[in-house]
Amino acid sequence: MTATSAGAGDVRYDRAREGATVLGIYLASIAVALVAAALVLLATGGSWTSVLSALLDGSVRGPGRWGTTIGVAIPLLLVALGTIVNSRGGLVNLGQEGQLFVGAALGTYVATHIGTGGPGVLFLIMLAGVAGGAIWAGIAAVLRYQRRMPEVLTTLLLVFVASQAVGYGLKNKNLLLDPTPDQANRNLISERLRPDTRLPRLDWFGNEFPMTAFIALLLAILVALVLRWTIVGFRLQMLGRGPRTAHRAGVSEARYGGLALVVSGAFCGLAGAFMLAGGDFGNYRLTPNYPVNIGWEGLLVALVGRNHPLVSIPVAFIFAGLRTGSGFLAATGVDRDITKVVQALLVLALLVPPAILFVRDRRRALAAAADRV
Repeated sequence: MTATSAGAGDVRYDRAREGATVLGIYLASIAVALVAAALVLLATGGSWTSVLSALLDGSVRGPGRWGTTIGVAIPLLLVALGTIVNSRGGLVNLGQEGQLFVGAALGTYVATHIGTGGPGVLFLIMLAGVAGGAIWAGIAAVLRYQRRMPEVLTTLLLVFVASQAVGYGLKNKNLLLDPTPDQANRNLISERLRPDTRLPRLDWFGNEFPMTAFIALLLAILVALVLRWTIVGFRLQMLGRGPRTAHRAGVSEARYGGLALVVSGAFCGLAGAFMLAGGDFGNYRLTPNYPVNIGWEGLLVALVGRNHPLVSIPVAFIFAGLRTGSGFLAATGVDRDITKVVQALLVLALLVPPAILFVRDRRRALAAAADRV
């Protein structure tokens, strides 16, 4: 065996050992989180076995339930993909809820005012959703790069502006309010989409879900490929890791950072349009509480998925399962909000390992520096 092959073998062994260490830390953190969740259930007088069984029944085991879970996972995944794009660019977008709401509202306006139906109108609804989310995120991008206002603040504040703006539209018959006489104005709901402007639903083994599930999967693969193999993805990640270095290399912070925010908003707006035309939310109507925290939970999906598009696919399904399964917890005597505690513990479980690894690497670097001295 030559010295070169021996050195390569040592490198592979070190990488394998490092990978096993990282995986062990993550598994240990998740195990601790699950134990903590079980202790919380015991403290509330519930049984973790009965709660787990109810969650599984409500999310995948019950008749037609995994189809419902897929329908909820679709917008969660799309919001997560948008969050991943802006995170790779070093930006913090907290306005997913508002961008989703504006996208759904603009899609509703197009659907209810165009006066016709068909696949062409359905495409326009999707396009309007993308445009609405992109424009709403674009406001934050302009403020970030023209007025140097932090996007973490502007995107968050624009959520409340979006809520008020759409709420006003739902009070006005010329905008979003359903004008039909059989609906009281105080209900503040939009007109229902026509049957020919709704997304086709697939029926597999007694489970119904929108065909956009496949579009969401393809978009996840596309985002992963773009971030990994294209010049745009490389420059975006360069900007996120070192803005000064990226600037010296000729990467425009305003161009790529603004693009990341706009694309992030476009994904959220598309999620809102899918929710509207898919039928799993609001029964094909826009309502004041339409986003139902999908924007916030999609942000958590990206966080738990460690900003990896493909990893976010199963994470979105798990979060959707917690959401759909929570409706079956009444029989166990446990409040359905316990699923939010489980979500929070999972998020914390996946935030702890990077902190542990950072402290470890920091100590190694300091020790190496001390040895050189």
